[in-house]
Amino acid sequence: MAMTREEVFAKVQETLVEALGVDDDEVTPDATLTGDLGAESIDFLDIVFRLEKTFNIKIPRGELFPDNILNDPDFVKDGKVSANGLKELKARMPHADFTDFEKDPDINKMPDLFKVQTIVNYIETKVAG
Repeated sequence: MAMTREEVFAKVQETLVEALGVDDDEVTPDATLTGDLGAESIDFLDIVFRLEKTFNIKIPRGELFPDNILNDPDFVKDGKVSANGLKELKARMPHADFTDFEKDPDINKMPDLFKVQTIVNYIETKVAG
């Protein structure tokens, strides 16, 4: 039986509370993993592991949290994600909302793309098959 969006959110929330040691009320759909919840790069591996276990899914490396885009000169120029980079990010992260990031694609704002809602959207597509 398919999970509802609320059920997916509740499990993601529980996973993030355990992984990051935050309170449930801090884990809102719009909370960013790094800015609001204090996640560090090492936490992302733990989060992926816990999500795989919780939802009984496999998350290929770089699928939920794309890596190596910022190191590619075709995708980043002068501290901004280029049009090609934005296109690549959107292709790799169809589960993220780029509305605000597109207005100012500063690489320092990239962590803001990783919100609780981004994870919920991703998990929904994975569990739906």
